[in-house]
Amino acid sequence: MKILAFTDIHDSIGAIERLAGPMAEADVVLLTGDLTQFGGPREAAKVVGAARAHNDCVRAVSGNCDRPDVEDWLLAEGIGLHARHEIIEGIAFAGLGGSLPCPGRTPNECTDGELKRRLAEAVEGLADDAPLVLVSHEPPFDTKVDIARRGGHVGSRSVREFIEMRSPLICFSGHIHEASGVDAVGEARLINPGPARAGHYAWAEVADKVEILEIR
Repeated sequence: MKILAFTDIHDSIGAIERLAGPMAEADVVLLTGDLTQFGGPREAAKVVGAARAHNDCVRAVSGNCDRPDVEDWLLAEGIGLHARHEIIEGIAFAGLGGSLPCPGRTPNECTDGELKRRLAEAVEGLADDAPLVLVSHEPPFDTKVDIARRGGHVGSRSVREFIEMRSPLICFSGHIHEASGVDAVGEARLINPGPARAGHYAWAEVADKVEILEIR
């Protein structure tokens, strides 16, 4: 399976159009939050529509800069992964939208305890040994993908604990624009490609294991 993921779009339709070629080659396209810049379903629909124009299999979670009703719209569209999972070609994709509280007020924030509860909901009924991909706007704590500009780790301890417990093949995240990178927690691979509006995306190829994982 070929997976393309991008994050922190912030209404940049132009950024999506620049990824038309790679999106057409992917089996699954993941939007890892912050589709809009404090927008709602109308703005999210423009972003999702731009991605769907190049790939029929788009799945998404909201970010902290999306209004909470974006998540309801994604679910109604049949593409939302927040607090749920979907099996595509034998791989379970589980999602987590929103983020921990930020230094500045954003519309879609919650506590780490709430993130933990939503992660548990996301894999409810899923076999422990099922191949799993985690799509989380909030990155895991104490990794290369959660280092803020001032040098501190600002990711979620609950996301990290979930990864340590479930060992997904890959965790795609975003949120911390400056923490673009690839890392690992145990055997689980982590990737934050950086903002899509800067031209970045993650590319993965997965069979029985992760064969390719890189930022392009």
